[in-house]
Amino acid sequence: MQDYGLVSIITPSWNCGRFVEETIQSILAQTYTNWELLFQDDCSTDDTRELVMRYAAVDPRIKYACNPKNSGAAITRNNALQRATGRWIAFLDSDDRWLPEKLEKQLQFMVDNHYAFTYHDYTEIDEQGNDLGVYVSGPAHITRKGMYAFCWVGCLTVMYDAQKVGLIQIEDIKKNNDYAMWLKVITFADCYHLPKCLARYRRGRKGSISTHNYAKLLNWHYRLFRQTDHKNRLMALGLTMINMICGIYKKLCYVSKIPFR
Repeated sequence: MQDYGLVSIITPSWNCGRFVEETIQSILAQTYTNWELLFQDDCSTDDTRELVMRYAAVDPRIKYACNPKNSGAAITRNNALQRATGRWIAFLDSDDRWLPEKLEKQLQFMVDNHYAFTYHDYTEIDEQGNDLGVYVSGPAHITRKGMYAFCWVGCLTVMYDAQKVGLIQIEDIKKNNDYAMWLKVITFADCYHLPKCLARYRRGRKGSISTHNYAKLLNWHYRLFRQTDHKNRLMALGLTMINMICGIYKKLCYVSKIPFR
């Protein structure tokens, strides 16, 4: 197998002891083996640290660190990114899973096509890991304008080339911090879609953004554009409305109950 260089896997965690071993096992099962797993713990109070350290003790590619204090997802991702040494940056939250060929297939897609920013399809599972029969895809090509219209990409599917993008750091926001990150990456490179299902997203876990109502989602989108991206009020409101419309469009066009290839 061709070696495309080191992949730094960014995994923020907080009280995910119930799921973290599944996540680690999905990385250990990768057919592409040149990676480092950067666990950045946000001061978990469960057994997350003990579980991760058990794996780190036998595999030096697994690297655990903990924030000095509970800081939220944005700062936790920033801290993990500061530790990354790989050319390629990939993301996997501590309750989600990858399929075995995820890294291999995505790297080959990027190198063969000279892409610096890509994502792929995924399916959804519930809190217990049962398949929900939901398949999520997206547009073939996302420009900067298209990324402002909607966050088409799932965090667990993203990979970018740090040699071309550089170190990404985002402001401290409670929600939509992954979207804030893609809005920064897209300024360096357009995003391209690999039409393969290579991950499993755990939906509906308590505290997940997917469990909140639309009013709160709209408010967080407005705050993202207004406070983090520094748009004026009218522009922030307009982008929020566009996001709402594109969210409906995505459900109609890119979310399916029948898996496709």
